Amino acid sequence: MARSTDPLVVGRVIGDVIDMFVPSMDMAVYYGSKQVTNGCEIKPSATVDRPNVQIAGRHFDESLYTLVMTDPDAPSPSEPNMREWVHWIVTDIPGATDAAQGREILPYMGPRPPIGIHRYIFVLFKQPGPMVMMMPPQARNNFSTRAFASQYSLGLPVSAAYFNAQKEPGTRKR
Repeated sequence: MARSTDPLVVGRVIGDVIDMFVPSMDMAVYYGSKQVTNGCEIKPSATVDRPNVQIAGRHFDESLYTLVMTDPDAPSPSEPNMREWVHWIVTDIPGATDAAQGREILPYMGPRPPIGIHRYIFVLFKQPGPMVMMMPPQARNNFSTRAFASQYSLGLPVSAAYFNAQKEPGTRKR
């Protein structure tokens, strides 16, 4: 019964992007002072700059983490034929720090949903060791978080969060 109320299940993050997992790390994502809570709506204009992603943990946590941000609804939620569009990849993030302490593999690209309401998903993985040989994907479209995790032996996520965004109305000129 509890699974049906999990916002990652309700929002189809589990299923479309990742498999069922048991969260074992706390991750907080902020755009300015706005914290990403599962299913909240954030305007694309508020997401131009990369977010502050805090990974909770003990100060003696020597683990390294990989953060992936994707949009499984590209270009449109009704026809996501570019699923997933990868927006950001950061590796080698030390535990108990933030994503800015990691190594950016793929530079941040802010959300720009062309049509419909898109989900933007942050997935955190615990690394088996330093990711010295990781290469950025050749294209941002048709990325697969599952295949990426498998390719780099990342296993199941340790945390995930998502928000929704839709195209903002333009300014009308008369």
